[in-house]
Amino acid sequence: MNETSARLLRLLSLLQTPREWPGSEIAERLQVTPRTVRRDIERLRDLGYPVQAAMGVHGGYRLVAGKAMPPLLLDDEEAVAIAVGLRTAARQPVAGIAEASLRALAKLQQVLPPRLGRRVSALTAAALPTPTAWASLVDPTQLTVLAAAASANERVRFDYRNHEGAATQRLVEPHRLVVVGRRWYLLAYDAERADWRTFRIDRIDNAQTTGTRVPPRQPPADDPAEFVTTRLYDRAPVCRAKVTLALPAPQAATRLGDYTGELEPVDDSSCRWHSPDDTIDWLAVRLTLLGCDFTVHEPVELVEHLRQLGSRITRAVATST
Repeated sequence: MNETSARLLRLLSLLQTPREWPGSEIAERLQVTPRTVRRDIERLRDLGYPVQAAMGVHGGYRLVAGKAMPPLLLDDEEAVAIAVGLRTAARQPVAGIAEASLRALAKLQQVLPPRLGRRVSALTAAALPTPTAWASLVDPTQLTVLAAAASANERVRFDYRNHEGAATQRLVEPHRLVVVGRRWYLLAYDAERADWRTFRIDRIDNAQTTGTRVPPRQPPADDPAEFVTTRLYDRAPVCRAKVTLALPAPQAATRLGDYTGELEPVDDSSCRWHSPDDTIDWLAVRLTLLGCDFTVHEPVELVEHLRQLGSRITRAVATST
């Protein structure tokens, strides 16, 4: 790195601190003349950094918000903090920012020195997450591998467990990561089956890039999220439950969280719940996790499923004693 480039990086690092820097102080820190400082400020502006100059005794230079996001310089502690934060957030579906956070994490991990990468891994492993009741816990490492491969049009090989628990190995071309409800899914072209497939990411293990890059394929639909959602709903019939909960409506809303659906107060101690569209299995799980008495009015399939589930639980308890 030549002297001018190194000096520009040091100058940019100073300006990213949220304060105004007098030209004389910058010149002293960089050991250059005020004229050189002015020339370097112009170079940064030419590169797209919005550097503002304020006149007066208390004036100086500072970075301000611009029209575009310029590259940022991070010290070791800042880089580790951001990487840990992104990996922690990536464990759960975050509507609207999920894919962007994964792209950012993939870029950051690509340039992290090994010593910082080891610190990030250690901190992430030490901080045990508490997943929300409606979210599938996923490995952020798997997510970043898949996100990076999708961006680079690179094939990935991984171990996969289907809904029956059978293990297979897949060679795929990742296209998009999609969050549907409480789970992460991968839309990818299965190279060995010559077809587009949807994979639940919490069932993926040992995802590794192969180093083989392929031309981008025409996706099966213009909207990957809509395509994945439609295929999931086609495979598993969904319905909407109508239930009376022995909880005040505000308390029920708190326990249901993002899965609220529609709540109607019945009296001070109960409410009527119209659930979101979902599978019978998951509706039963959500009801049992509420920790209150309830009466299911419809559908009858949910009533029968809960009856069978109660019988299995009763038999299990009887057997254990």
